[in-house]
Amino acid sequence: MTVILFNKPFGVLSQFTDRGTEGSARPTLSRYVDVKGVYPAGRLDRDSEGLLVLTDDGRLQARIADPRHKRPKTYLVQVEGTPDEASLEALRRGVVLKDGPTRPARARLIAPPALWPRDPPVRFRKSVPDAWLELSLTEGRNRQVRRMCAHVGLPCLRLVRWSVGDWTLDGIAPGTWRRV
Repeated sequence: MTVILFNKPFGVLSQFTDRGTEGSARPTLSRYVDVKGVYPAGRLDRDSEGLLVLTDDGRLQARIADPRHKRPKTYLVQVEGTPDEASLEALRRGVVLKDGPTRPARARLIAPPALWPRDPPVRFRKSVPDAWLELSLTEGRNRQVRRMCAHVGLPCLRLVRWSVGDWTLDGIAPGTWRRV
């Protein structure tokens, strides 16, 4: 069994080919990972960064991606605005999105993490403060973290998945990977 932990940079698609646009210059996993037969266990949006687990084991893929297995995924989220306790508590209880209620999340305010610079840089507005949250979810709907934060009035500026279960990005630079 092969398991690869990849630090997906901003702007990279979570797939090996870009079938969406003929002749597209959008970067894919094939630019970074040259291991045959591995596929992503779950996805990260093109505008999200961080840990993407790749494996050649279909059962492991299912255990990581399927919310029934409740494998926690932790995100570092830079939000626009200043979170108050009511916003954090709403995330902890779970919020109701258009596709139904979310499971409760672990949510806490954190100091700005020591992350790599993002290319392109995050847009800042001098008149609006920003803050960092650590959010842990046990489900992974389409753009769920962004939608949950927006629901409580905290639009996402930057989203980095830091861990999946016990696997973390610790020591893995953007665009690089390691085998576990």
